[in-house]
Amino acid sequence: MTGPLTGVTVLDFSRVLAAPLATQILAELGATVVKVERPGTGDETRGFEPRLPHGESAYFFAFNRGKKSVTLDLKDTRGQAVARKLAARADVVVENFLPGAMDRMGLGYADLARPDLVYVSATGFGQTGPDRDRKGYDTVFQALSGVMAMTGEPDGPPSKTGIPVADLTSGLWVVIAVLSGLAGRAATGRGRHLDVSMMDVQLSLHALNAARLFALGEDPVRTGTEHPGRVPSAAFQAGDGEWLHISGSDQHWGPLCTVLGLGELAADPLLRTNSGRVEQRARVMKALRGAIARHDRDALVKELRAADVPAGAVRSVREALADPHAVARGVVGEFTHPAEGTFPALRTPLRETGG
Repeated sequence: MTGPLTGVTVLDFSRVLAAPLATQILAELGATVVKVERPGTGDETRGFEPRLPHGESAYFFAFNRGKKSVTLDLKDTRGQAVARKLAARADVVVENFLPGAMDRMGLGYADLARPDLVYVSATGFGQTGPDRDRKGYDTVFQALSGVMAMTGEPDGPPSKTGIPVADLTSGLWVVIAVLSGLAGRAATGRGRHLDVSMMDVQLSLHALNAARLFALGEDPVRTGTEHPGRVPSAAFQAGDGEWLHISGSDQHWGPLCTVLGLGELAADPLLRTNSGRVEQRARVMKALRGAIARHDRDALVKELRAADVPAGAVRSVREALADPHAVARGVVGEFTHPAEGTFPALRTPLRETGG
C-alpha cells in the first residue's frame, strides 16, 4: 500500500506484541516490513488463541498484518549472513531481544551500522541500568511501574488494566522512535541507535501522578473510576442497573445539576469550583449517585448530551465496535489472507483528509 512511509524498508526482528504492533503500524503507513521468524514455529504468537476458521492465529494477525516474512536460524552462521544482507538494504532495523543478544549473533548496531541506518532496540528495561538483563511481560511492568497499584477499587486488591497497556503504549513509542530516527536522518543524513524501555514507557504514563507526588508529597492511590483531582468524574449505576460515566469541568456543573434536579447543589457556593467539590467529594458523590439511580441510563445520557455535559454509556467491546460512529469512521476493516480469506480486524486509527 502507498502511504507516507512508502519506499522505507524495515527489517523486523521482533516478536510477541509491543514491537510487532509498531512494525505493523509502519507497514500500514506504507513501509515495506520484512519480519524475520525462527524456522519451524515462527513468532510464538502464531500458536496463540483465538483461532480463525482455518486455524491461523487471530492474535498473530492482530499485530502482524501487511508484513512479508522470512524464516532464518539466527543462531546459525548462514542465517546470520542472510540477515546481514537483508539489513544492508534496510532503512530501519527493529529488534526486541534482551540486550546483547543481537551482538552475540553479529547483528547488533555496531555490526550493522551504516551512517544512515535507524536501529531501534525495544526491551523490557532498556540497554543500560542494573535491570537491563531482566525479563518481563506486560503485567509485570504494570506491577513494577505502579500502574497496577493504582488500578482497581480503593478497598479492593490491585488489578491489571483491561488491556495490555504496557505492550500497547510501548509499541507506540517504538513507532515514535522510528519516525524520529527517520526525521533526523532526513535532516542530517545520519541514522542512530534508539533505546526504548517498556519500564521507562510505563513510568512516563505517571506524568500527572508524578506531578501530584512532587507537588504534594502524596503517593497516588487507587480511586476506582473516580478522578483524584476532579469531581465529578466517575462511573455511576443508573436505575435500570446499567452504568454510565460522567465527567466535566466547572462549566458543566450547573447543567448537570439541572438535569438531575439538584438545584440546591448548583446554588451552593462551596461547590461552584472543582476545588470545592473535591473537598466535598463524599457529599457530592452521594447526592449524584442517589439522583442518577432514579433515571434509566440511555435516557439520562441523551439528556446530558443535550445539556452539553460530557457523559457516555459504559459499553462492552462488542457494543463499542458496533456503534454507528465507529462504523462510519471505518474502525473495523477487512483484511485478506491466502488461507483464511477475508477477516475483520481493527484498522490503524489514522485517516487522511483533504487532497
